[in-house]
Amino acid sequence: MNDSREPLDAGAPDAHGAGGASGGRTGAHRSPAHRAARRTPRGALVAGAALVIAGATTVTVAAWPQSPEPAGPPATASGPAAPASPGPPDVPGSVGDDAKPPAPAASRARPVTGPPRTIPFVRDVRAAEGPGWRPTATTRVVVAAGSERALADEGRLLADELGKPYAQGVAARPGDVELAMPAAGPPGAPESYRVTVSGGKVRITGGDEAGVFYGTRTLKQAVRSGGGLAEGVLRDAPAKPRRGFALDTARKHFDAAWIEDRIREMGDLKLNEFGLHFSDDQGFRIESATHPEIVSEDRLTKAEIRRIVALAASRHIRVVPEIDSPGHLGAVIAAHPGLQLRSVSGKPSRGAVDIANPEAAKIVDELLAEYADLFPGSYWHLGGDEYRALTVSDPEATYPQLTRAARAKHGPRARVQDLATSWLNDRAATVRRKGKSQLRAWNDGYFAGGTVDAPKSREVAYWTGKELGAREPLEYLREGRTVLNVNDEYLYYVLGEPNTFSYPTGRRIYDEWTPRVLRHSDAVPARYDAQITGGQLAVWCDYHNAQTQAQVARGVRLPLRAVAQKLWDPRKPALDWTGFKELAAKVR
Repeated sequence: MNDSREPLDAGAPDAHGAGGASGGRTGAHRSPAHRAARRTPRGALVAGAALVIAGATTVTVAAWPQSPEPAGPPATASGPAAPASPGPPDVPGSVGDDAKPPAPAASRARPVTGPPRTIPFVRDVRAAEGPGWRPTATTRVVVAAGSERALADEGRLLADELGKPYAQGVAARPGDVELAMPAAGPPGAPESYRVTVSGGKVRITGGDEAGVFYGTRTLKQAVRSGGGLAEGVLRDAPAKPRRGFALDTARKHFDAAWIEDRIREMGDLKLNEFGLHFSDDQGFRIESATHPEIVSEDRLTKAEIRRIVALAASRHIRVVPEIDSPGHLGAVIAAHPGLQLRSVSGKPSRGAVDIANPEAAKIVDELLAEYADLFPGSYWHLGGDEYRALTVSDPEATYPQLTRAARAKHGPRARVQDLATSWLNDRAATVRRKGKSQLRAWNDGYFAGGTVDAPKSREVAYWTGKELGAREPLEYLREGRTVLNVNDEYLYYVLGEPNTFSYPTGRRIYDEWTPRVLRHSDAVPARYDAQITGGQLAVWCDYHNAQTQAQVARGVRLPLRAVAQKLWDPRKPALDWTGFKELAAKVR
């Protein structure tokens, strides 16, 4: 496990898909806890070193929202003040992002001017007269008295990253960074924060612990990109509460160190949800005590998962696991072939279990109960997509055993879709008994016109409109459901680019996509914005050998930053793509 951190003065280190040979979705495949132990950073930390960008930028104040939802029309309103395009590093003869930043001694006396240059952009910058703040030889990271229990982890992490001493319960002095929870008054909005630069000090407060953490991410990036923070007040909060990255480890094994690096990257981008799809036709990638016979040779241990979950919690990221069912269970079927769904002619349905067979429910429930204990928190992804019985024109005639079971359970008018909905409802009941109350399923696991329905509280993860009998996003929204945006047109990074997929680009996401663009390139009306909880970039590994782990990391770097920006503030950014790309090279 690699838990080393890159100090701020170090040089910068140097993509679920469809069908294809590996078999995936039809038409297109996609598919707080204890703190992490702190470890000593690599190499020596050089105090205060950072890139310093010459010249001042003009501060334009953006409208501050009264709630976490965006203040203006997300797709068309002018965005908040964006950082100016960065200039070249102040290093003679430097080459690219790996150049060593200059020693800060010569520039420390210069005032810091302009808005902080961060990803995502700070939404409200209130400038004031004064020199601003830069880290100095005497800078400390201080957690204020009364906030030690809540913010010690955030304080120690920032101190490690800045290469500065950590203190708690003492008064901040000039040069210090102070972290504090508000001592009085109503709490702020979740994940909101305020950074005040005055009197040579920085004070970071937040609506909750996550908000203070995000304030430290802003400071970290500002030091990296511009040497410090200008005098004034920054106020910031996300537009969307769910901002994520999802990874298919079932088709391709990713080692724990790689996943941990992505968790750190997500934290710096203020992303808060990591989706883990670890079970599918091609593999089952976490060790199991209840059913070791289904587990792949290349897998993560439960100890590794606990470390990943703890690291994520320290970055205020929840891990949302998914055991997809009743389709995508090929790894289970390989060890239990009697569970496979077969048509009236005896043809097997790849990856699909026979949901009329009670043994299929028993095994899946045993797995759900086992892994619910491994992943803390209330979130769970039930899957539900691409059940083969529902991808044919006449499910009742093709799978008569499912029809009989549906009518026996739900009455003479019931159809196969009702049995499939009932299956997911039963699996939901299993994880609810383990404390999982925030549940979601893929959009093609919800069916209209049946005798059985999914609870309205279950979130819809909308990924595609290509499935048989596709329902428009508006149908789910009109039903009053909440929707997570996983639009396969923009947000699917499918290895090998099968069928009509191409690797998503950061530029297209940045220029065209917003959380309201749920299907193809079409945005739903603004009146439904509050029902869209957020979105996530998803990596699916249909052709698992098409890219290495390192290539995937490089491939998702800019798309992930673009997604982070548009989920934090979906309005049209003032900074163009070229400037955003240059900024991304500075703050990584």
